[in-house]
Amino acid sequence: MTTDLFRLDGKRALVTGAGRGIGLAIARAYAERGAEVTLCARSTDELATAVEDLRGQGLAAEAMVADVTDLAGFAAMIEALPAFDVLVNNAGTNRPRPLAEITPEDYDLILGLNLRAAIFVVQAVTRRMLAESVAGSVINMSSQMGHVGAANRSLYCASKWGLEGFTKAAAIELGPHGIRVNTICPTFIDTPLTRPYFEDPTFRDEVLAKIKLGRLGTVDDIIGAAVFLASDASGLMTGSALMLDGGWSAG
Repeated sequence: MTTDLFRLDGKRALVTGAGRGIGLAIARAYAERGAEVTLCARSTDELATAVEDLRGQGLAAEAMVADVTDLAGFAAMIEALPAFDVLVNNAGTNRPRPLAEITPEDYDLILGLNLRAAIFVVQAVTRRMLAESVAGSVINMSSQMGHVGAANRSLYCASKWGLEGFTKAAAIELGPHGIRVNTICPTFIDTPLTRPYFEDPTFRDEVLAKIKLGRLGTVDDIIGAAVFLASDASGLMTGSALMLDGGWSAG
């Protein structure tokens, strides 16, 4: 049946930034569709709660407490495990500021996690895929800001535009090995990270005016794209960006 294309039975999936928000929602969706999911984050307590909840529903879930900005430490953890079939490279951050006020520390924080760590997470995971001849799927969590610009988000845009370019290059290099690399590009999603921004009614109104569907996204809006890219349903898709921006980038 065509619905079987969206099943993930027998696949091992790693989701970074999985303690809450988008990452946790994706991990849950994968587990519900038959995957063995490893939830990765720095937050020990959040991971323990999430894994306990998933296991309580009879789903296959493991915790990996790791800081992906510790490149050597993360790579060593991955090297000690069997290859994953799916990677969701979701850990990320932002610190919105006007260009005139950004600091080297802001650069190190945002580019260090959103781009530097993201690249080396892909390197570590795909090394294992290549070593075990696994035809897998890499999903980099990008943003509409990897396709447009925005005030007060120069560093965030730089990180996501960089991630988009990296994704295309990695797709070309890894494609002959059966490893697909794509991005998901959401608009503003209502999560604990973004919620404080929308306490400013002016900012909220400006954002909603650009989202043609007239609403913020929710974590549930990401699930369909994440399942699609992890599954055999997207078997011919690589080097592409799935825009979940409510029409923001349409103009």
